[in-house]
Amino acid sequence: MANMNITGILEKMTGKDKDYRYMATSDLLSELNKESFKADQDLEPKLTNIIIQQLEDASGDVSGLAVKCLAPLVKKVSEDRVVEMTNKLCDKLLNGKEQHRDTASIGLKTIIVEVTTPSLAEKILVSLAPQLISGVTSGKSAEIKCECLDILSDVLNRFGNVIAKDHAYMLTALLSQLSSTQASVRKKSVSCIASLAPCLSDELLAKATLEVVKLLKNRSAKSEITRTNIQMIGALSRSVGYRFGPHLAEAVPLLINYCTTASENDEELREYSLQALESFMLRCPRDISPYCEGILNLALEYVSYDPNFTDSMEEDTDDEVQDEEDDDESADEYTDDEDASWKVRRASAKCLSAIIVSRPQTLSKIYQEACPKLIDRFREREENVKMDIFNTFIELLRQTANVTKGQGDIDESSPRWLLKQEVPKIVKSINRQLREKSIKTKVGAFSVLKELVIVLPDCLADHFGSLVPGIEKALNDKSSTSNLKIEALAFTRIVMASHSPSVFHPYIQALSSPILSSIGDRYYKVTAEALRVCGELVRVLRPNFEAHSIDFRPYIGPIYKAILARLANQDQDQEVKECAISCMSLVISTFGDGLQRELPSCLPILVDRMGNEITRLTAVKAFAVIASSPLRIDLKCVLDHVVSELTAFLRKANRALRQATLGTLNSLVVTYGGQIGSSSYETIIAELSTLISDIDLHMAALALELCSTIMVDRRSIQNVGLAVRQKVLPQALILIRSALLQGQALQALQKFFASLVQSANTSFETLLDSLISTAKPSQSGGLSKQALSSIAQCVAVLCLAAGDQKCASTIEMLKGILKDDSSANSAKQHMALLCLGEIGRRKDLSKHVQIENIVIESFQSPFEEIKSAASYALGNIAVGNLSKYLPFILDQIDNQQKKQYLLLHSLKEVIARQSVDHTGQSELQDSNIVKILALLFNHCESEEEGVRNVVAECLGKIALIEPNRLIPALKERTSSPAANTRATVAIAIKYSIVERPGKIDPIMYSEISTFLMLIKDSDRHVRRAAVLALSTAAHNKPNLIKALLPELLPLLYDQTVVKPELIRTVDLGPFKHVVDDGLELRKAAFECVDTLLDNCLDQVNPSSFIVPFLLSGLGDHYDVKMPCHLILSKLADKCPSAVLAVLDSLVEPIEKTISHKPKGDAVKQEIDRNEDMIRSALRAIAALSRISGSDYSMKLKNLMNKITATPSLAEKYNSVRSE
Repeated sequence: MANMNITGILEKMTGKDKDYRYMATSDLLSELNKESFKADQDLEPKLTNIIIQQLEDASGDVSGLAVKCLAPLVKKVSEDRVVEMTNKLCDKLLNGKEQHRDTASIGLKTIIVEVTTPSLAEKILVSLAPQLISGVTSGKSAEIKCECLDILSDVLNRFGNVIAKDHAYMLTALLSQLSSTQASVRKKSVSCIASLAPCLSDELLAKATLEVVKLLKNRSAKSEITRTNIQMIGALSRSVGYRFGPHLAEAVPLLINYCTTASENDEELREYSLQALESFMLRCPRDISPYCEGILNLALEYVSYDPNFTDSMEEDTDDEVQDEEDDDESADEYTDDEDASWKVRRASAKCLSAIIVSRPQTLSKIYQEACPKLIDRFREREENVKMDIFNTFIELLRQTANVTKGQGDIDESSPRWLLKQEVPKIVKSINRQLREKSIKTKVGAFSVLKELVIVLPDCLADHFGSLVPGIEKALNDKSSTSNLKIEALAFTRIVMASHSPSVFHPYIQALSSPILSSIGDRYYKVTAEALRVCGELVRVLRPNFEAHSIDFRPYIGPIYKAILARLANQDQDQEVKECAISCMSLVISTFGDGLQRELPSCLPILVDRMGNEITRLTAVKAFAVIASSPLRIDLKCVLDHVVSELTAFLRKANRALRQATLGTLNSLVVTYGGQIGSSSYETIIAELSTLISDIDLHMAALALELCSTIMVDRRSIQNVGLAVRQKVLPQALILIRSALLQGQALQALQKFFASLVQSANTSFETLLDSLISTAKPSQSGGLSKQALSSIAQCVAVLCLAAGDQKCASTIEMLKGILKDDSSANSAKQHMALLCLGEIGRRKDLSKHVQIENIVIESFQSPFEEIKSAASYALGNIAVGNLSKYLPFILDQIDNQQKKQYLLLHSLKEVIARQSVDHTGQSELQDSNIVKILALLFNHCESEEEGVRNVVAECLGKIALIEPNRLIPALKERTSSPAANTRATVAIAIKYSIVERPGKIDPIMYSEISTFLMLIKDSDRHVRRAAVLALSTAAHNKPNLIKALLPELLPLLYDQTVVKPELIRTVDLGPFKHVVDDGLELRKAAFECVDTLLDNCLDQVNPSSFIVPFLLSGLGDHYDVKMPCHLILSKLADKCPSAVLAVLDSLVEPIEKTISHKPKGDAVKQEIDRNEDMIRSALRAIAALSRISGSDYSMKLKNLMNKITATPSLAEKYNSVRSE
């Protein structure tokens, strides 16, 4: 039936009336677009012929519709039919009438876009490519050649790699067109070769490049041909990316030469050369290294290239006042339509930007050589070029921020320090730009200032005054656009947030009125930004509540009114509503004492905003700000309403809302506890109990903190204590058994028990019993180590809060448990020891006679966990009274050989606690350090690794207390003949490098190289210890090792290599087992590199590390591959250019990893590990695919296709990407 219908349509399509033909073609198009349409063998040829015929219809409307019919037709007819159609169209293009050529060309392009199957693509290419190539090479007109090149370009872009055998002859044909006399043909040939290049083999790519270079070397060629060839080199580099690297030696010197020797009016030649060099910088960062210096000098020379314009205004004699008058006839007035030198300056600026982005390690040099030049060029007269100069400078600032993260301005060669020296010049130059008429220029100038403040937060303290007129003008001027206002406001906000308030006090009067008038702006983004600035302004006006450095009262009224107008208005953008709420809360909390009359009208609006779902969260946070104000704002009129609203929010699903609500309630209870009724408290407590669980520990911590606040504040109200015991306590006792409990939640739980024991009518004994009974093992097994430790800490806090008498009776009870020898109560004894340790750490137990002997008795227990609990308890009891118990422990270590390991653990507890607690350091210094050291150094060589590790930790922690004595003693032992001693020393150094600054730092700074050079040691254990120490230093105090890295890195990289001499075969009778002793060392070395990439990126040269070291790691053992995938992801993000240069070689080992299948008899653990490894490799692939330019790698493209074609991999890849 459908086909009968079509036959009717086809008849009408050949009618005489063009309207009939148009309607029939339109009907055919809608039929073809139906899913159900299928053409049989008879219909296919009719259909295709008539549509091809319609393409030549005299009516343009009909032929236009016929072209649209081609797209669905390609999918509905057989492949041979499609090939036949393309051949007919191609013939029309090459040999048909001129007026039909365009339609034929559009038809061909339409078909090519619709082809999706590789088999059809190959058939079309085989028949189409030779015809198109002959169209290009035969003596046809330029228009035909251009159309052919256009279509060929489309074909190659989509299916270039389908017919590799034809690449050579295509390339030869296309290269010959580069010397065509018609500019349009040359231009299209360049883009066509660029489309072909990514699919070329390395040999053909080399052939193409050599051909172009040969043409370039021909000095007698016409300049337009030379220009085309330079464009060709740039286009090749852009289309093949890093694969162009090997050809740079030929190309770069030629381009630099052309740039410098071109005639004065050949601006385009210079522009194309600089564009090609920019492409090399970005795409071949490793191979371009030898030429960077030359390119930098060239770009700096041409960034100010302006042969037709002499700048008579000398930079330094420029007078501010004269400048104001000259404003109307600024340098912009000079125009010359013939002058194209701006193109050269623009290309130079972009080339400089490429150097900055791709070579962060040369920043210091760029500051010395390029920075002054860039600042000078801010006065560029061509606006578009000026924007590029600004962008280049912003790029320089951003790179400075990236490279110097976490470093001070230590030395005079660091980029930050060099930038600081340039600030006065930058401000002076930018001020001149802010006086220009052009809006675009001012926007650019504020962007530069904004980045500058982000990189150097306090750099404008001395210069802010000179910028104020520029900010005022930007905000007040009638001609200012929203964009300019937003940039000016954003800059003002960032400056106010990052500088001391006193910097702005002289200028508040000038700034406040433009800021407040911006709050009334019609465009919502300007209003929102102005409200944010206003928030900073409020902080600046009253930075503290004691001293008044400025009279802020005149400003309160205008600020309040401006914000209220926005706050009270309902119909405006959400962003404005939120900013108005936040800003009003700041105003009330800062100036509430001057707003008593206004509060009754303003606070209900904020309460109203809590009822609206869109502004709810912001309003909750606003009340937290108001409640924590030192002015104790009077909230009587809204308090009850606010508390009941907040209590209801605790049931909501929105986590952020619940979190904010708990914080706000806490602040309200602290400040206004007496004004909240007890029934409200009971409701709050009932809601809180549902939030206390280990599913969300952060929420549980906040809920427990609020609970403690309520109990401390409302101790006298009996029903509060009762409600907490009935509702919250059972939940808290479940939470305490969780193995996940730690950090903030654990501290909140301890505080909760301490508050509960002091609240009304709560019995200490029942609380203690309920706590200790939670420690009993249940049917499902005992509690985790973490849970037992949590319970012990809560017991200790509870006892101390209950007072000395209760505490003493508890200790006696615990001693009783330990004296009872029956083995049935081992769990009880374990708990008792942990509790004694926790109490002893917080309180002196010397009044309890013989307690140390009772604890040491437990060293004889048959259970390992009781032994370790006893050594923990003994150490912590000693912390409570060093002078009595420390000599006892030292004496025991000397006399009790068998208990040495446990006693050393006790000693470690003492030293670790002392090294953290500064008052304790003096106690330890006076008493027994000499004795402790003698003892520890005796055990350095111990055969047992456990003993050596404890000794190393003790030595490291003592080094924090007594660095002058310890560092030399450790240094002396780095040359000890015993490998165990050398390893212990290196581990000790690892423990002594902590994040907080200390007196050890200056001593360590001069001595650390001795210890880290143990990485060259002959013993692998010592080398691993040195690598771990280096890793800790890189993580905690990168400045310690920065200067040593050039020497250390090659040694560290050497540790990542598989060493055959460390691999041995163990004969186990029926089978042999291969043991790789170097595995742990390699894993540690790669993890160390990972840390260095975070904190010392500017010192690591990624190119020399990726090949061969990372490459071998990617094919190594499972334990090594995991950190390598992480490193690769980081490098792809931070140094994409270095990864791009060797991308192809990295794909292979990763592909092997994701294709790896575990053996048939593999256990579940092996299968899980393999799954983890595949996911980790896919994360690395996702990072590689995000690099711009990674699509030039055919290997990566093929791998991505393989992943998408394998359902199991595709699913994992998508889930990894959405993480």
